[in-house]
Parts: sequence; structure tokens; C-alpha cells
Amino acid sequence: MAGSSHYILPRPTFDKPVKLLIVASPYYKDIYDMQVAGAVAELVAAGATHDLLDVTGALEIPTSIAIAERMSNFDGYVALGCVIRGATTHYDTVCNDSSRALQLMGLQGICIGNGILTVENYDQAVERADPAQMNKGAGAAAAALHLIATSRKWGRPDKGVGFTSELLLAQQTGKSTA
Repeated sequence: MAGSSHYILPRPTFDKPVKLLIVASPYYKDIYDMQVAGAVAELVAAGATHDLLDVTGALEIPTSIAIAERMSNFDGYVALGCVIRGATTHYDTVCNDSSRALQLMGLQGICIGNGILTVENYDQAVERADPAQMNKGAGAAAAALHLIATSRKWGRPDKGVGFTSELLLAQQTGKSTA
């Protein structure tokens, strides 16, 4: 659309330190480099600290985030990768399954900025990854920061944010689900 513009929320501020894990696939290394540079710049500008975990591909990003969530103390996650359409339906599987897994974790209250690019060709990937163009790595980092700010605003130790399964609720309260 000619003349359209996108509103970008102001960067959130935090009164306590924020630590994120960037989980990224270097499958297309030059795209990865641009995405990570954009994400890191956004996190640094917000005063957040980060670690970087490289994984083999986009399908491994949600699994790695789930493992880190269970075993670490990160406030949020930035998922970065790139899937370029090929000649088979594998593209659809990777795009749909990685996105769905990240969304399901988000609904559980995990703060994730999804920066997995799903594009038709390499030129579209460059346009979206390049910090001088669309800078989707920074956008994913900003999304994670905003979700962390939301969870800190409304979350409380006995409630948390997101949906809780009956089994988890029963374990937390010591009551039976039967």
C-alpha cells in the first residue's frame, strides 16, 4: 500500500534487570548475522542482557526455547531464523510448525518475540533481516521486551501469566485432579 506507515511502540523501560535468550538458526548465515545484529542492538538499547544459542534449523528453535524455559532463568526469548520457499511442501511444515509451537508457548505465558522469517525468496529475506531496511531481528527483540513488560505489570507469583493446565495447577496446590 503506497503511503502506509507502521506505528512502533515506544521501547519499554524496566526497573529490574532483563535477561533474554536469542535462539537463532544460522542456516542462511548472512541473514542470521543481520537478524542477530538487529536483535542485539535493540536489547542493548533497552538495557537488557542476552545470551545467544545457535540451533540447526527453524524447527529446533521452539524446542530449544522450551528446554531453556524449563532449565534456566531467562525473562524472555527472541526466536530468529529464515525459511525460504523451495520446491517441496517442507516449507509449509517448517513455517507452520515452528510458528504454532512458539504461539502455544506464548499462550502459556512465555515471552517470545517471533523473528522467524518465512519468505518466498532470498531478496525478501535480505529486505526483512537487514537492520538498514525492515530490521525484523530488532522487531522480534522489541516484541519480547514488550511481553516481558506486560508480564511484569500483571504477573504475580501466585498467578503468573498465561494458561495453566489442571495438572500443573493441582501440582502447585497439592490437590488431586481425579
